[in-house]
Amino acid sequence: MDLTQHIHTFSHYLKARFGERVHKLSLAGDFTCPNRDGTLGRGGCSFCNVRSFGRHAAELSIAEQITREKRKTDRARRYLAYFQAYTSTYAEVETLKALYDEAARQSDVVGLCVGTRPDCVPDAALDLLADYQQRGFEIWLELGLQSAHDATLERIRRGHGLAAYRDAVARARQRGLAVCTHLIAGLPGETDSDVDATLATVLDIGVQGLKLHPLMIVRGSRMAAQFRRGEIAPPSLDAYADTASRLIRHTPASVVYHRVSATAQAPTLIEPAWCGPRWDALQAIGERLQRDGVQGSAVGAPWIAVPHA
Repeated sequence: MDLTQHIHTFSHYLKARFGERVHKLSLAGDFTCPNRDGTLGRGGCSFCNVRSFGRHAAELSIAEQITREKRKTDRARRYLAYFQAYTSTYAEVETLKALYDEAARQSDVVGLCVGTRPDCVPDAALDLLADYQQRGFEIWLELGLQSAHDATLERIRRGHGLAAYRDAVARARQRGLAVCTHLIAGLPGETDSDVDATLATVLDIGVQGLKLHPLMIVRGSRMAAQFRRGEIAPPSLDAYADTASRLIRHTPASVVYHRVSATAQAPTLIEPAWCGPRWDALQAIGERLQRDGVQGSAVGAPWIAVPHA
C-alpha cells in the first residue's frame, strides 16, 4: 500500500524538495547519555537498549559509516546523515562540529538529522545546526519526548519533564530549526486518552515532524524484566494500528510523518513479534486510513477512540 496517498510522509517531503529520492543513513557518533553516564541516572530509560541502534558502529569514522550504509541501498543518489545512537548533542560543541562536518563534507550528503533529548540541546548546539541550515543543508532536530505526561516520563525513567521539551522547541523555533518529535504508544499506565492528549500537546507547542513508535520490549532493558514478571505488555497490532491511524487523522496535513511504526529483530526484539516484519503495521495503518480518512481529516473533530478488538 502506498502510504503517501494517506500520510504526508518524510520520503514524499524530501522528494518534493530535492526532486529525487533521498535516503537516510543511520550513524553513531560515539555519544553517551546523561541517563546512562550517571549525570541523571544509570541504565537509561526503562524501554531502552541502544545496542539495537547499530552495535559497534562508532568504532568506524563517520565517513566510513556513511560508505558502509550507502552500500545497503542503491535507490538514492543523495543522503541525510542521521546521528541516531544515544544523545547526539551530548558533547562539547567543538566535538559536535567535527562529527557533523565530517558528514557534511560528503558530496552526496544534503542534510543532517540529529537525535537527542530535550534536556541536552544547549544554545551552542542549536546555533551550530542553524549554521548548517543557513548553508543550505536540510536540518532536522529529532527530540525524544515519548509522552507529554510527567507521571509517565518519571515512570519510564526519562530524567526530564515536559517543561524541558517546551523549552527546547521554543529555542529551536527561534532559530528556524525544524523539530521532529518521537512519541511511543502503549507505554505502561497510559490509556488511549493519554496518548491523544500527548499528540494534542505536541501539536499545540508546535512541531514540523513526528515519529510514532509502538512500545517494544527489547533485550537488556528494564522493561524486559518487567515483561517477564507479567507487569507490562506491548500493544497488539490491531490496537497499535487503531491508535496510530487515529493520531494521524488528527494531525494537520502540513506535519511530516517521518515514521508511523518501528521494527526490530531478534535477538534484540522480545515482543511484540509483529514489529519484526516491516510491512505488517504499515499495511494495517494504511487500511484504516483508507477506510476512516487520511491525515488531517479529523483535525478539529472530537477524539473518539476505536474500540480494540
